Parts: sequence; structure tokens; C-alpha cells
Amino acid sequence: MEDIMDYTGELFPDATFWQRNQSMLFNTTVANSSNAYTPLMSPVVDKIINLLLIIVLFITMVSLGCTMEVSKIKSHIVKPKGVAIAVLAQYGVMPLTAFCLAKAFQLTEITAVVILICGCCPGGSLSNILALALKGDMNLSIVMTSCSTVLALGMMPLLLYVYCQGFSTLQGAIPYVDIIISLVMVLIPCGVGILINYYRPQYAKRITKVGLTIMMISIVVVGVTASISIGGSILTVLAPPLMAIAALMPFIGYAFGYIISSLFRLNQSERRTVAMETGCQNIQLCSTILKMAFPQEMIGPLFLFPMVYASFQLTEAAVLIVLFRCHQRFTRKEKETYEAANTREKVDSSSEAHV
Repeated sequence: MEDIMDYTGELFPDATFWQRNQSMLFNTTVANSSNAYTPLMSPVVDKIINLLLIIVLFITMVSLGCTMEVSKIKSHIVKPKGVAIAVLAQYGVMPLTAFCLAKAFQLTEITAVVILICGCCPGGSLSNILALALKGDMNLSIVMTSCSTVLALGMMPLLLYVYCQGFSTLQGAIPYVDIIISLVMVLIPCGVGILINYYRPQYAKRITKVGLTIMMISIVVVGVTASISIGGSILTVLAPPLMAIAALMPFIGYAFGYIISSLFRLNQSERRTVAMETGCQNIQLCSTILKMAFPQEMIGPLFLFPMVYASFQLTEAAVLIVLFRCHQRFTRKEKETYEAANTREKVDSSSEAHV
């Protein structure tokens, strides 16, 4: 217990409340928690960041909905093997990975909650771009993102409840009602995007591009704004254990997504798609849930963890894409050389026959 308290002190140097009485962490009232310690951000900045996160999440989910086509969803529902395997990988691998890493690094309660919520989130729209870069099955990618987003309404609270049983003090830590409300609100803009794509498909691609651009810019803006406001406490998110977890989670997701789909004998393009969909989490949803569902004095700067995760998932995916492209180019050159040699042999043999 003393080791945990010491580790808490390292992660939250100003949080004397957490060190004094850790058992009150999640059962304290709002009135008592407000006296815990001075909030890291001013109320104005806090509201601005909250508003930014909500707006960006809305735009992102509308753009995600614009990529969904009812006909493609129906075709994969009729033959659900690929989607079933993909959903198994998404909601089987990532939550278990988050739980094991939280246990392995002996994280404090609130930090473990952050990791678990990130691991239980559905796939994000960024995975569609990464799957495209890897020449994956785009229909499967879009349908998998759609299904994981819809299933999150039930799967996310259920998985959080199951895995929180592994931590003695986390049973009452998760604000399930707030998370469910957030997920319901996410499905509304997603539905708007689907309707736009169905009735006005000519605008869908443009909205998707704008949405993804805003998403990338917003990650930088929110990260910089929060970092400036929080100051030195940003080191909480950059602590070695959290950096290691942020690096390991997407890597494990990519690896096991590919392995599981290989075991079920999906084709190569589907394997690459499932790998990307498994390792990529919806970081906008994760950050918004963490920021809106937990009070500032409880979550501190940890709502920025999904952005750290995003940087690693992008970097690792970029490495995989480069390796895949290099391998593809190398094998193509070998094939062209082999075909050219065969053609030359045939020409030579036919010339000799004529002679």
C-alpha cells in the first residue's frame, strides 16, 4: 500500500488529498472533493476545452457517419464472419490489454480508470485512413468502425464493469450513466452523417475530409491549450509508465488483430484492416468522456492521455505502412525481373527453333 501511495505522489505531486485518504477517492461528495486541491485549470479555460471537445467530437462523428453506406453494412451483416472476427479483436484484445498493463505497471486507481476507458473505447475514423494506406478492405473497415461504435453503447459499460472487478477500489469508480449518455449523444451525429451520405452523397466526401482535418487540428489545439494551462503537471501524462502503456497498447492491438484474423483465415487485405481497426481507438470519444464524466479535481491532466496514445498509434501505424510499401515494391520488382527473364528465355528458345 505504501508503494502505491508513493507512486501516487510521483504522478500527482500537488494532490495531497489523494495521498491523505485514498479510500475516499471515488466515494467523496462533490462538496468535499472541491476542497481536495486547487484545480489545474481556470474555469474559463476548462469550459473552453470542454466546448471544443464536444464540438470536435460532433463534427468527427458526422464525418464518420458520412463514410457509412447502408448497402455495404447490409452485405457484411448477411456474411458477418469478417465483422464478427473484427469486433472480437476490438472488444477482446484492447480491454484485456489495458487491464493487464494497468496491473503490470501497478497504476493508481484513477490512472487505471483512464487506461481502462481508453482500452474499452470503440474504433475511430482514423483507422479507415490507415486501412486505406495499407490497401486494406475499406468496406470491412467502415463497417467495423460502424459496428464497434454502435456496440459501444452496451459493450463499453459492460467491459468496464467486468474489468473493474479486478481492482478492489474501482467498483464504484466508473460514472456509467455519464458514459452511456455520452455514447448515446455520439450516435446522434453519426446517424446524421449516415443520412447525409444516403440522401446527399455528393457532400459526404467533402464533409469527411473537413471532419478529419478539424480532428487533427483540434488534437494539437486542445493539447497545446491544456498543456499551457496545466503547466508542469503535464509531466503526469508523460510519466514513464504511461508513456510505455501508450506505446504498447496500439502495438499489441495491431499485432493481435492481425494474428486473430490470420487464425480465422481472412485474406491479406482483411487481416491488415482488422489489425488497424483493433489498434486504433476513438481518442476524441475517450478524451471527451474523461473530461466530461469526471470532475477536474479528480481527473487532473490525465484526460490528455488519449492524445499521447494517438501520437503512438499514428507513429507505429506509419512505420507499418512504410514497411508494407517497401515490401510491396520489393516483391513487385522481383516479380517483374522473374517475368522478364522468362520472356527472354522464351524468345531465345523460339529463335533457336527457327534456326
